[in-house]
Amino acid sequence: MANFETSLQKILAHEGGYVNDPDDTGGETYKGVARHINSKWEGWVRVDMAKTQSGFPANLEKDSELQQDVSSFYQVNYWDALCADSMENQLVADSIFDFGVNAGVRTSASLAQLVVETQADGVIGPSTLDKLNAFDPDHFLAAFTVAKIARYISIVKKRPESRKYFYGWVLRTIDN
Repeated sequence: MANFETSLQKILAHEGGYVNDPDDTGGETYKGVARHINSKWEGWVRVDMAKTQSGFPANLEKDSELQQDVSSFYQVNYWDALCADSMENQLVADSIFDFGVNAGVRTSASLAQLVVETQADGVIGPSTLDKLNAFDPDHFLAAFTVAKIARYISIVKKRPESRKYFYGWVLRTIDN
């Protein structure tokens, strides 16, 4: 079965640290947790406190409670929501989890369901897990990669300001 900690380390490598990009619709982010989307996340209190101290944003890395908040956030809202513990192949779980973080749980689940040819309802349940676990992992990863890139192309067409993220999205997709 897939391992959360293994996947989380890959997520954190992609998400980076503290960013406040005015072109990002998520607004201020810390390790990929977007403030506009997750305004009630308890970690924002710790981030805001750190802003008043010297060494910001580097001081965030030293806050062990904040790092635990990040881990818990990803486990509950993405890993568990995608039932990734029940995925047999680590690379498949990594890819679905990563895309869930980047594009949303329902979007990732729906694309995965389309690849394994099951009902695309955006919820990974027993039927989807059975199909995912029986599907050839290499074939799944190739088809899922193409579907993710197509999704990013669609985003850039609808919102040209997002073009600056496209190359990074594609690299991230190929890496997962």
